[in-house]
Amino acid sequence: MPKRIHLIVSGLVHGVGFRMYIERAANELKLEGWVKNRIDGTVEIEVQGPEEQLDEFVRRAEKGPSRSHVTAIRKEENVPDSTLSGFSVIM
Repeated sequence: MPKRIHLIVSGLVHGVGFRMYIERAANELKLEGWVKNRIDGTVEIEVQGPEEQLDEFVRRAEKGPSRSHVTAIRKEENVPDSTLSGFSVIM
């Protein structure tokens, strides 16, 4: 049974390739969802898949790409969404 999580990532996460890094991680782990920048300087992520892959995904999000600096991640679990397909960067 897939799980779905919603993340808000704070820190230096705009202009450092964070969304592309997240997209690559999600695709490598075969997860579904999306990522987008928010006007408050955070990054929002909706992602779903098997729990083990989600745990690894969150570990990668905490690390971020080399030019980023993640200070906090707010995580919320949601009901799986059967309409999610693939992973996309929302501009």
